[in-house]
Amino acid sequence: MVAKMHLNKVVKHIVVLVLLLNFGCNNSNELLKIDRKNSFLNFSENILDYRVTPKDSLDKSGLMFSDQGAWFGYGFPKTSKHSIGFSGPFLMTQQNGVWSSKSLSKLHLSTEHNSENIIDFENDLIQQNSYSSHLEQLFKNENIELKQELVFISGHTAIQKTLIKNMSNSHIQVNASIHGEVSNIGILLSVENNAVKMISEKSSSIGYIQTNNNIQSIDISNESKFYTIQMKPFGILPNETKEIVITHTFIFPEYSWKEEKKLINSVNFDSIMNVRKREKNNQLKLLIENRKPQLMDDKYAEVLAKAHLTLQNNWRIPAGEIKHDGLFPSYHYEWFNGFWSWDSWKHAVGLSYFNVELAKNQMRAMFDFQRPDGFIVDCVFRDTLIEKHNYRDTKPPLSAWAVYKIFERDEDLSFIKEIYPKLKKYHQWWYNDRDHDRDGLCEYGSTDGTLIAAKWESGMDNAIRFDDSQILKNKEGAFSLNQESVDLNAYLFAEKLYLSTLAKALQKTDEAKRFETEASLLKTQIQSQFYDDEDGWFYDTNLEGDTFIKGEGSEGWTALWAKAATQKQAEAVKNNMMNPEKFYTKIPFQTMSADHEKFNPLKGYWRGPNWLDQAYFGVKVLRNYGFNEEADKATIQILEGAEGVLGKGKSIRENYHPITGEGLNAQNFSWSAAHIIMLLIND
Repeated sequence: MVAKMHLNKVVKHIVVLVLLLNFGCNNSNELLKIDRKNSFLNFSENILDYRVTPKDSLDKSGLMFSDQGAWFGYGFPKTSKHSIGFSGPFLMTQQNGVWSSKSLSKLHLSTEHNSENIIDFENDLIQQNSYSSHLEQLFKNENIELKQELVFISGHTAIQKTLIKNMSNSHIQVNASIHGEVSNIGILLSVENNAVKMISEKSSSIGYIQTNNNIQSIDISNESKFYTIQMKPFGILPNETKEIVITHTFIFPEYSWKEEKKLINSVNFDSIMNVRKREKNNQLKLLIENRKPQLMDDKYAEVLAKAHLTLQNNWRIPAGEIKHDGLFPSYHYEWFNGFWSWDSWKHAVGLSYFNVELAKNQMRAMFDFQRPDGFIVDCVFRDTLIEKHNYRDTKPPLSAWAVYKIFERDEDLSFIKEIYPKLKKYHQWWYNDRDHDRDGLCEYGSTDGTLIAAKWESGMDNAIRFDDSQILKNKEGAFSLNQESVDLNAYLFAEKLYLSTLAKALQKTDEAKRFETEASLLKTQIQSQFYDDEDGWFYDTNLEGDTFIKGEGSEGWTALWAKAATQKQAEAVKNNMMNPEKFYTKIPFQTMSADHEKFNPLKGYWRGPNWLDQAYFGVKVLRNYGFNEEADKATIQILEGAEGVLGKGKSIRENYHPITGEGLNAQNFSWSAAHIIMLLIND
């Protein structure tokens, strides 16, 4: 029901925009006005390199373009034999992401006298350009100019338009066909109502390939793996242009194919292209115009476009178990095709700067799975036959921070009324299930009593502070580590203040005062128990609070991020952070000090790599305590030092080697992109 309501809302929105734009298209001055307004879109031109011809269905060597929350994406072919089209689509509808084909819909154009394609990919390709709104490629020889564009109509359908212009002095009679072959991924082809239908044995999503051109025949062959749509021959006069339109739809059963067909039939390609250009241009404008004054160089506008597009490519509409829009951490990595809780909180903050409704839905997507006691699941997936939801642990409590940042954008009290009771329940859950000795300080833990899940709950899976940790039982289904963590309690301190602000907005004065009182008491505990005067650093401690768990890590500055440290403490922490032997490396503010004996960025997931969320928190703590010169310097060094963050082509990575700058682990990583936005925005 939620998904169908969502579709109807999207359909109405798009149809209204299309009608408006069709009206505007009668006025050439209006079109020129639209084009001039799209200047911010230019920063996204080829910002990511989508050129890939997949070797097989599992080839993850290339990047994919997606939009509108679709569960599929495309690239540009690097090579092609005799036919023109786009790479893919890459399907996230099944098997945690597989290529449906090297090119599912290839266009073959020949003449009555020569069966060879009148366009040669290798020799006639002029350019391939990508934007956050669409893909386009241009081919040209002495007789033909051919332009292809691809844009997403909705979260279910992409539309491709091919313009064929006769550049010769003679009439050309063209035989045109669309053909393609699906990879061996469990999809079979058939014909249904002048469309090629794709049924998968591994997914409930159904695919359709259609064209609005005059069809002569549709043939399915090669054991239902290969199709050909033969169009009726047509002529092109000198300097005349003919158009061929193809749509690809991949739609889950909770959505209406009947309604989607109506949308496809009502859409004018140029109109929907203008809608997308304006939509993306406006989003980029919100980001680029709100940069910090000291970061006004165009290279920082480009990196915002890259971050924006990274989030866009990871966006998924509701499907299966997932009831609201949200983002994958990375479509590119096999096991990241779901939603994680603290990833979601971070994504939502990044999204709030340019797409507040999607930010709200990202929050809802995780709270849809909240248990009656307030617990939030660690991660959820569309298809639990592929991967199960993880209820063994939760993740650090940053949800109230995310909701507060969203509320800053639009002051939508209806959203706060909806989400505040859930935030409050989740906050209290920590004290009910993760305070072993009932002293008001919480511990990371697990629901199943395993040590590994308790470490996962921190989000810093193999951080050195957990090397000697043990698990303790609090009650049935609730276990804690035998240590109190400074970052967890700093997050809870910040949550109390955010909850107080939200309570005030809802005129819940007593609750607001209670959270403020609790925060004041917790602030004193954080300053006294977790701070080591000798080292000038915040550490985890044992349960008794009388022994530090040494080893400087990024958790040591979370008290400053939450504004729970004194100015004197902040000064000492800042000095350690700015020490080149410790944290001020080529990419500053990595997860543990570079002078520690266990520092190993290449073999330690949380033992040295620079995660950009932690780096952002590091910069933010400097600003919180007035160290703005250091914060500006560190921001630039982070962006300059991280390989491929600045400049065109390369994707934003999961984390980075702090000494060499090398990108590590997953590509196209959402929270890295979200925190780049936070680093650059004047907030």
